Amino acid sequence: MSAAKQGAAPASNAFVRFWNSPTGPKTTHFWGPAANWGIAIAGLSDMNKPVDMISEKMTFALCVYSLVFMRFAYKVQPRNMLLFACHFANETVQLYQLQRKFGGYDFSIASHESSKTEGLESVPEKNSS
Repeated sequence: MSAAKQGAAPASNAFVRFWNSPTGPKTTHFWGPAANWGIAIAGLSDMNKPVDMISEKMTFALCVYSLVFMRFAYKVQPRNMLLFACHFANETVQLYQLQRKFGGYDFSIASHESSKTEGLESVPEKNSS
């Protein structure tokens, strides 16, 4: 057997194992979390929206939802770490949104303010004489 064939065999075997695994792309254990990443991505895009647009009831519901399904993803057999990671990311994003709503630190405002002050430092002051 040539060296090229030997090198290709483990890669194809890894792909076949992934393809046929109980959490592979032939199952809902894969496509459910893939679709659920949309919720976390939408939460990330909401970070730049004004705080008054955040619904505390909906954000709290998403926090509870993600906590419940993080536990489910860990306990279900076969253990679904892709689903766990998706809900962990969503939980983090939603908790950030909640703390913004209730007067916590807003990183998006801080970055905008620092960029404004940095631009002002380079502008020379005018003397009014």
